[in-house]
Parts: sequence; C-alpha cells; structure tokens
Amino acid sequence: MKNIKAWVVSLRLRTLPLALSTILMGSIVAAWDGAFRAEVLLWAALTTLFLQILSNLANDYGDALSGADNETRVGPQRMIQSGAISLGQMKKAIIILVALALISGLTLLAKAFDTDYWKLLAFFLLGLAAIAAAIRYTAGKNPYGYRGLGDIYVFLFFGIVGVAGSYFLHTNAWQWEVLLPASSIGLFSTGVLNLNNIRDIESDRKSGKITMVVRMGRNKALWYHAALLADGWLLFLIYAILTSRTMLLWPSLLALPLFIRNIVRSFKTREPSKLDGELRNLSLSILLFVVLNAVVLIF
Repeated sequence: MKNIKAWVVSLRLRTLPLALSTILMGSIVAAWDGAFRAEVLLWAALTTLFLQILSNLANDYGDALSGADNETRVGPQRMIQSGAISLGQMKKAIIILVALALISGLTLLAKAFDTDYWKLLAFFLLGLAAIAAAIRYTAGKNPYGYRGLGDIYVFLFFGIVGVAGSYFLHTNAWQWEVLLPASSIGLFSTGVLNLNNIRDIESDRKSGKITMVVRMGRNKALWYHAALLADGWLLFLIYAILTSRTMLLWPSLLALPLFIRNIVRSFKTREPSKLDGELRNLSLSILLFVVLNAVVLIF
C-alpha cells in the first residue's frame, strides 16, 4: 500500500489539469471553426496525459541522478529521494510510459489522418520529439532543463505544439491565428514552471541546476511571472479582435481575477514552501479559463 502511495505521489496528479488545458484549448478553437471530433479529443487527451506523466517521472529520475533532489529542496519530497522508489523501478516505469504514449499517439494519428501518410509521418516525428523532450528535460547528458531552457520547452510543447497541434488533428487544416491562443496557453504554462522554479531557487542554485529563475534572481523572476500571465491575456484579446470573436472574452473574463490574485500572492509570499498552493491554483485557473471558453459553444 505504501508503494502504491509512492507511485501516486510520483505521478504528480496536480500537473495533469495543465496538460489537459492544452488539448482542450485546441479542441475548443476547432469547435469554433465547426471541425470538432470527439475521438480526436479522447485520444489526444490520453496521449497528453501519458506524456505529462512520463515527463514527471523522467524529471524525478534526472533530478535524483544529478543531486538536484536533496535535503535543501523546499517542494514536496520526491519518492526516489525518500527511498520509496528505486532508480531501477523508475527507469522501468519510464519505459512503460514511453510505450503507452507511442501506442496512444499512433491510435490518435490513425483516427485523425486515416490514410494520409505524409501527415501521419510528420506528426509521428513530432510525437517522438515530444517524448525525447520530456525525457531530456532533466535526464541524460547535459539536460536542457539545467541550462535555463525549460521555459522554452514548456512554451513550445504546452502551447504551440499542444494547442495548434490538436487544432490541426481536428481540422486537417491550418489557420495562423491559432498561434495566438496557443501562445496564451504556452505563456500561462510557463508561468506555472516559473513559480515552481521560484520556490526551488535555493536548492537549484546549490545543485547547479541553472533555471531562468536562478539566472534572473527572485525579484526579476516575479516580474517575469507577471509579464507571462499579462502577455497571455493580451494575446488572447488580440485573437478575439482579429477573428471578430470578442464574445469569447466575456465568459473567460471570469477567470481573470484568479490570475491577478496569483500575481499579487506570488509577490507577497516570502516563504518558498507557501508557493505550492499558488502553483496548484494557477494550474486550475488555466483550466477554468479554457473551460469558460467553451461556454459560447453551448449557446
């Protein structure tokens, strides 16, 4: 029973709403264009969940190997660090998640593209890149998460690839405007990572994990956080105006106070451990923002 609890903790279930937000946003934009497909949403969501869990496990594995998870870490204790899960067990779990993501991803592509093999091949290669990026974030030689590149990874895969990619899977067509809501979700998601790195700044600095926050320092990182969330809202406003869909703004505005509150609380919170609650709140606020954008589809 204890081992089961350890695996549940390692899955980091609180990160899953953020992963789902990317797929839901792309699906909602596709629905606005009259091209929603339920089977694409189902398999895209499942594939994304597998990739997110893979990323979480690989992150634990990589941080354990590098020593980034140590007694000075402020966040929730990792299971390899505590001894509840061995490195060998975690490696096997990572291999299983890679297999599940591949099976789910191939099923998704078959549903989306049928016999259009060029599109299928292109997205299959993109999927392999997503798997490699999830693993290489903190694992392997010279992981890019230790060189301040994690923010770019989150923006690309939780924003551009996740939202614009899922839109294309529904529609089999491309609209450049979709990059605006995709960038909004990418910036919001980067804000979640940034808060996580603000919380862990001291332990990351001591272990040699050079995040953007370590490079900038805490004060600049807080202003960077505010800019990420504000720019995300600005890009969505531009999208609504360019596409003559300003009615989209009204339901989603209900989530705006939660984003403002997150910025204010982040500046006021001096104790790193108390940022855990704001991490969870921001992830749920992003999901609420996405869900509220679906309201106009009902009427």
